[in-house]
Amino acid sequence: MKGRGDGGGTADTFRIAEGRLGDEPTVTVSAPDGQARATLALRGATLLSWQVARGAPGQLTDSTELTELTDGYRDEAELLSQDGVRAGLLAPFPNRVADGRYHHDGHGHDLLPGVVGDRLIYHGFAREAPFRIVEATATADSARLLLRSTSIRPGRYPGYPFALDLDVEYTIGRRELGIEIRARNVGGTTAPYASGWHPYFTLSRPIDDLVLQIPADTLIRTDASLIPLPGKEALLPLDRCPDLDFRTPRRLGDAVIDACFADLAPGPDGRTETVLSDPATGDELRVWQHGGYMHVFTGDTLARDRRASIALEPVETTTDAFNRPEHATALSLEPGRQREFRFGVTYLHAYLP
Repeated sequence: MKGRGDGGGTADTFRIAEGRLGDEPTVTVSAPDGQARATLALRGATLLSWQVARGAPGQLTDSTELTELTDGYRDEAELLSQDGVRAGLLAPFPNRVADGRYHHDGHGHDLLPGVVGDRLIYHGFAREAPFRIVEATATADSARLLLRSTSIRPGRYPGYPFALDLDVEYTIGRRELGIEIRARNVGGTTAPYASGWHPYFTLSRPIDDLVLQIPADTLIRTDASLIPLPGKEALLPLDRCPDLDFRTPRRLGDAVIDACFADLAPGPDGRTETVLSDPATGDELRVWQHGGYMHVFTGDTLARDRRASIALEPVETTTDAFNRPEHATALSLEPGRQREFRFGVTYLHAYLP
């Protein structure tokens, strides 16, 4: 890998090592002091695990145990099944496309040709696409991985006759993980495109006991199939929906959520932070993003470990954006142009005794 020395780094830099999850290639990044580690599968550039050491920096030792902060795929079978889309990177569309059909530039497209009955399709193709590492660099403070896929081409995915190159850049530090997805239109026609991320987070206890804060003013209203209502009917001020108003931090309890939040309020640095915290320990996960929406899913329908973790999903657009005229301009990626979406997560510990 470009930018790495023998053995994946030196004693005082982050280390990068290739491995396997069954037959699936992976890459693991470790802090030089052993107090942070992240593992990715090249399939989908999927985060499998992110672990950090709990406690104040001066209190940490080589024997300090790492705490798992994500609930990713545990083995090759889970990764291949894609159940729950655990930490999936969502492109060229996040969430659902109603009936698997959409219109773009005057043409109709069918993402599920020949399928009758259940026509549910969601979360795009990138989460199962092959990626390769094109660059990997390490310093004393972090590691950077650049992964690329050229699999989205006309004829490869039914109903999506467009050509995209996808770059996914991970920056992994001791307490923060950042991701940037970049899509370049390498075809000859304008392509509809949007991206997102579908991670599940855990603070080592059931989510009912955790506290959530979402700096959003608006809820996207949906029908029974979780497709947003038409036009402005979809926009519900959270003042009118107190059960899902998390602008002030509140305990999740038994709340069942599979909803998108809009009109996110950015902080002074221009990024929005959705905060998941454990009042018993003071631990916090701050899921940050530059623009877009926040989709929240409490994991009530997962095949494994329901409500053991919560999906906090930064997404560029709402569900079914391909069928919403108000999103057409934002979705359109012209030939030769590139679009980026940046997001990530920071772990904070209150250093309580």
